[in-house]
Parts: sequence; C-alpha cells; structure tokens
Amino acid sequence: MLHINENIAKTERVFPMQGRMGFLRYDMNENPEGLPKEFVDSVLSEITPEFLAVYPEPDRFLRKYADFVGVGFENVTAVNGTDMGIRYLLETFGQPGKEVVTVTPSFEMYRINCSLLGLKHVPVPYNDDLTIDIEKVVDAITDDTCAVVLLNPNNPVGNVYTEEEAARVIARAKEKGAVVIVDEAYHYFYPNTFLNHIKTDDNVVVLRTFSKAFSLAGLRLGVVIADPSIIHFVKNGKLTFDVNSVALLFGERILEHPEILEAMVKQENEGKAWLLQELSPRGYECRDCRGNFVFIKTKNDAHLVAERLEKEEKVLVHPYGNPLLRAFIRVSVGSEKAMRRFLEAFLRADR
Repeated sequence: MLHINENIAKTERVFPMQGRMGFLRYDMNENPEGLPKEFVDSVLSEITPEFLAVYPEPDRFLRKYADFVGVGFENVTAVNGTDMGIRYLLETFGQPGKEVVTVTPSFEMYRINCSLLGLKHVPVPYNDDLTIDIEKVVDAITDDTCAVVLLNPNNPVGNVYTEEEAARVIARAKEKGAVVIVDEAYHYFYPNTFLNHIKTDDNVVVLRTFSKAFSLAGLRLGVVIADPSIIHFVKNGKLTFDVNSVALLFGERILEHPEILEAMVKQENEGKAWLLQELSPRGYECRDCRGNFVFIKTKNDAHLVAERLEKEEKVLVHPYGNPLLRAFIRVSVGSEKAMRRFLEAFLRADR
C-alpha cells in the first residue's frame, strides 16, 4: 500500500471553475479586459523558437523590478505567482505544529498551506460589522507563532491597516521570533504600502503579484521582497526554474511601460466609482474594498443571484458560504464599459 503524506491526505481542496473563457468574468479579481492587444502582440513577437529553447534567466527582470519599486537587487526574488511565494515562506519559516496567525475570512491559500505543511492555522475573526480588532491580532501572536499574515488590503473583505497597526504587529512578531508576511496583491489599486519595513525590520516580507494591476494572471508571476537574509533562505528552498521565460519577458516589458499600468488602474478605478454610484440610488449596500473588487449585498439570496448570473447571463461573480459574508457577492471591477455589462445582467438576476 502506498504511503500518503498525512497532511496532504487530510487537506480538502476546492479548485477554481474551469471553462471560464466563455463567460464575463468578475469572480477572481482579474482584469476583465486584460492588457492592450498591441502591447501583447509586441511582446509575443519577441518569442522565437530559440527563446523557448533556453532555460529561464530571472535576474534581468529582477534588476528592473528592484529599480521599479526602489529596493536593491538583493531584496527580491521571483516566484511562480504569489501562491508559490506563500508556500516557500511557510516552508522556510514554519515548523510542524507551530502557529500561523491570519485574520478570517482571508485568502484561502494561507490556511491550505498550513494544512499541507503541518502548521496550525490561528484565525482571528472579523467583528460582526466586518471590522478587525488589531488588539486580537496582536494578542494571537505567542511563543508558538512562526508567521503572521497581513493582507493589505485583505481579500475578500477589503480592509486595510494603518502604519501604527502594522508596526505593532511587526514589533510583537519580532519579540516572538516570527516572520510577518505582508501580502500586497492589490497594490496600485491601494497604493499605501509597508515596503519601507523591509529596510528596518528583518522579519518582514512583502509579496507583490503581476496577476491584478499588471493583468498577467495567466502567466503566474510574483515577487518576494525582503531583507537579503530572508531572500537568501527563500532562494535556497526554491525550485531552480520555477518562473517561466514568457512570464519574465512580459514582466520586463510592462515595467518598461509604466503608462500602461497607470492607464489600466485609472480605468478600473473609474469603473468601480461608476458602479458604486449606480448601485447606491437603487438601494444597494456596497463596500468599496480598496482592491480591484467590491462587495454588493444582494436583495435576494446571494447564492441564487450568483447562480442566475452564471446560468442566465453567462456572468461569473463570487458568493460566499461564510455566515458573515453570505449576504454579499464579490465583483471584480473593470472599465466603465465592463461594469455597465455587469450591472445590466445583475439587475436582471437580482429579481
């Protein structure tokens, strides 16, 4: 009989829906419209048979990225999406049976990786009004804590942390010998950052992704930013060629064209503002979640509305089973044109 790692055997997974290309996709915080076609075509023209035959070389991308965000080359390493960055960090700094503190609900891959790696997930729940008590987060950090996670903004609720709140968590974690993972997946939609802490606190790691504002979710490109000592140990545990050459090339080229990023973020922020402005007079309770998504409290059962949108309108949104969030759907934002298409379908479905 085959031996199965007991942590893997006991972990329950729910994987994303397949076959989404035929739908209007507002369910996974992607850009519904993607990068400009002329930019994509330009980068694709550089991909030759010889290019594909060579193993990936990430350093050129990383030097450009370090300059882009204002840190040193020694402060960064590329990963196959921040999903993989999370795994590397918890493998590097976790110890079986030790604790990882996050708020809940939050991005599920933190809980899942804890389960897979034999770590104890310590969830700090939201208050009933969907606020977070930072005192509870600080109090949850104990001698058994190996990592604390701050998503800023948090997915799915969209709350953010003040500098004072982050500093308290970082200081408490440092006292206990724990790393603080600051997940800034939605940076550029919410530009406040704790990146400055990597220069003053050797227990802080910032995660950034190219899946959201940069609209490259299909290529799986993320970056771990931290003190050189942390980067050294993360690189020790990495796969040698975990980020592919096409992702690195697209990453390089988009860094060379910051005007594309600025235009896409502006477009999505305008679409979000338009949607919120249209929903409010119709009596909808909405949350501006700081990232590239909003929460909408539906007038009818949220799961039924999501089902109608999928089956009748070919529109995907994200409903929740968590009791705090069950009345809401999460909707990714795009341009005003994209949000007009969503709103027309939504008003038909929430009947």
